[in-house]
Amino acid sequence: MAYIQGESRSQTSLFPVSLEELIPEDHLVRVIDLYVAKLDLGQLGFENAQPKATGRPAYDPADQLYLCGYGYGYGYFQRIRSWRRLEAECQRNIEVMWLINRLKPDFKTIADFRKNNKVAFVTTCRAFVQFCRSVGLIAGDLVAIDGSKFQAVASSRRHLNLNQLKRQEETLDKRTIPG
Repeated sequence: MAYIQGESRSQTSLFPVSLEELIPEDHLVRVIDLYVAKLDLGQLGFENAQPKATGRPAYDPADQLYLCGYGYGYGYFQRIRSWRRLEAECQRNIEVMWLINRLKPDFKTIADFRKNNKVAFVTTCRAFVQFCRSVGLIAGDLVAIDGSKFQAVASSRRHLNLNQLKRQEETLDKRTIPG
């Protein structure tokens, strides 16, 4: 009995396979795409949210947010922290190609986007967490332990109630949101 055979590498086909056909309907990259597409990137504070009239065109901030946004971007979900690895993924990973429409930004462009939009990232991550809470994806009932050891500090001075947490959140909002 023979082995199961794949297609020959030199085999051509009449109709090339599109990226759309390769990504399943329920894949994670489609969720990322839908969420980022509904964001108002100008209101969140991203640079180049409106294209400039002159000069070399910039990458769309949405495309870069798909790729490297730590709150919910592809790099976060696939545990890719290196800008150089994200650059390599743009050229070899079909999911990334689909997500950013076959763009190939270099690692410096990816790193500069993250560096130049720090405040916008904080605001976007905060909005994402609030969204997840509102749809019930994050309940805050589960605490996961990964084997790390931390010194416990449970004094009454360190213990926070709900009102104190809300005040801390308001303080963070004032500190991180420009305006």
